[in-house]
Parts: sequence; C-alpha cells; structure tokens
Amino acid sequence: MFNITIFNMEGSNVGEMELEESIFGIIPNESVMHDAVINYQANQRRGTQSALTRGEVRGGGRKPYKQNKIDKSRAGSIRMPHWRGGGVVFAPKPRDYSYRLNRKVKQLAIKSALSSKVQNKEFIVVDEIKLDNYRTKSIVAMLNALGAERKVLIVTPLINNFVFKSANNIPGVETAVADSLNVYNILNCDKLIIAKEAVTMITEMYS
Repeated sequence: MFNITIFNMEGSNVGEMELEESIFGIIPNESVMHDAVINYQANQRRGTQSALTRGEVRGGGRKPYKQNKIDKSRAGSIRMPHWRGGGVVFAPKPRDYSYRLNRKVKQLAIKSALSSKVQNKEFIVVDEIKLDNYRTKSIVAMLNALGAERKVLIVTPLINNFVFKSANNIPGVETAVADSLNVYNILNCDKLIIAKEAVTMITEMYS
C-alpha cells in the first residue's frame, strides 16, 4: 500500500488515499501493454474492404470474339483480371480481424498501464466528479485547476451524462467508466483523472 493525494474539482488538496501496490505499483510490462493495444486496435477494425472478383463484375457473359483464325489471344470474357474493367485477382472480402487475449494477460496489461501513469505522475484522484447540469465550463475549470490541459481521460464509477456530454465538447478529452477501462485509452492520454470511488471499484475488480 502507498498513499496518493486526493483533490477536489477546484484543485484543492482534500486528503489522501491508499493505493493497492499490486495494481497501481507494479513494474509496467511493456510487452504485454503492446499486445493489449494491438488487440484493441484489431478489434476496432470493421473489416469492410471489398472488391469484385471476375465472377462478380457485371457483363462478360459472352465470348468477345471467336477463338481461331483472327490473330488474337484467346479470350473468354471481357471481365478477365488483365483486361480493363475486369475483376480483381484474389479480391479482398469483408472479414473479422478481432481476437481475444487471455484474461490474465488483459489484467496484467491494465495493471501495468495504471502503474505507469502513477509512476509518471499522470494519475490524478478527485474526491468526486459530478455535475448537476450540462456545463462544459465546469469541466474546463476542473482541468485547468488540476493542470490537465492536453489529452485527458476522465474516469467515473458510473455513467454520468452531465459529465460525459460536457467533457465531450472539449477537444482531446475522453471519458470512461471504471469497469470499461482499456489499456489503449489509459496510455493514449497525458493525464488520467479518476474519481475516488472509481479507484475503489478498480481495486476490487483486479485484487
């Protein structure tokens, strides 16, 4: 266990909390984090690339000219791949690029990503991230108070539409719920701002 400072949304120090060393204080495994990022990116691919093969291109059902005694190469269709307007040889078709990682590998990658943020002082705990209405200025004020002015990931314990929709108006700011965190989002931000209750949830999930 080790302690980390807790701030409020105004940027004031309001206390400390203990972080589980087995989750937030391990030596980051770069190889596993890389595997998790590649897995995330592969799973995001739509795989919709498609081209027409010779059998799918419209036309070409009739032999374009007779085969013998005309001093031309033999041709059975005007949609052959080497003819203009013809089909594509070994044409790409829609496919599923997704694959799964082992559960222990995913957990180690999450722990490594969180630990790297703590070690680089890019992990900011806020006592409560809450808004009572849609107000982007409140999120901007919080980011300025916490010194997070570039790419930021805001993590809350539950979906809060006031927070999420207000933050989505700010370029470079992403939001997430504690139980849906992934390694890509964690590593892709300069500052990770997380609610105290979300830290508790993560500790319980990965202990």
